[in-house]
Amino acid sequence: MHGYGPMPQQPTTPRSSPATLTTVRVILVALTVLSCGLLGWAPMLRLAIVTRRPRDWFLLVVVLALNIGLFAFIMATPDDPDQMSDAAALFMMLWILGLLAGVITYYLYAEIRHYNALGAPAPYATPVHPAPPLPYQQQHLAPHQQPQQPQPQQHQQPNPYTAPTTPPTPTPAPRRLDQVRAELDELSDYLRKDKDSRDGEGR
Repeated sequence: MHGYGPMPQQPTTPRSSPATLTTVRVILVALTVLSCGLLGWAPMLRLAIVTRRPRDWFLLVVVLALNIGLFAFIMATPDDPDQMSDAAALFMMLWILGLLAGVITYYLYAEIRHYNALGAPAPYATPVHPAPPLPYQQQHLAPHQQPQQPQPQQHQQPNPYTAPTTPPTPTPAPRRLDQVRAELDELSDYLRKDKDSRDGEGR
């Protein structure tokens, strides 16, 4: 039992080359004709093995029975052709011709049709795509799929083996700041002197 998805491909029967098939057919037909139908069971046996159909196996048994009957009839006829009646000779001739025509015609027709069916592509063949998962399959798969939790950021620990960094030393104030400070001192001295002089005049 297969689950959902693409079906597995069935193994195909290996097909012989056309030249090999033609050679085998010619040999079997020639044996049937040269034996006057007594070897008519040989092509029917090959056909039954190739197709593996019950009908061909049944026809093989029928042809084999006809071959045995023909061989028994020939053995029962007198050796001298003059002693054979015309009815017996006509019956044996019709038996041989009917056996040859039936075996050769059916064998060639059935085998050619069988190999043509194997080589023909299937009608309306479409590529097989995997089926999407069904809702109940998604429900079964959901509990197993845990959401990824964000990992907390790791704080970088100070390395005790490294020397601590010293803060940068402040740069000295520029000269303009000193100049402003000197001017403020001079202004304060001037105001102080001016105040003292006014106090002296008031007295």
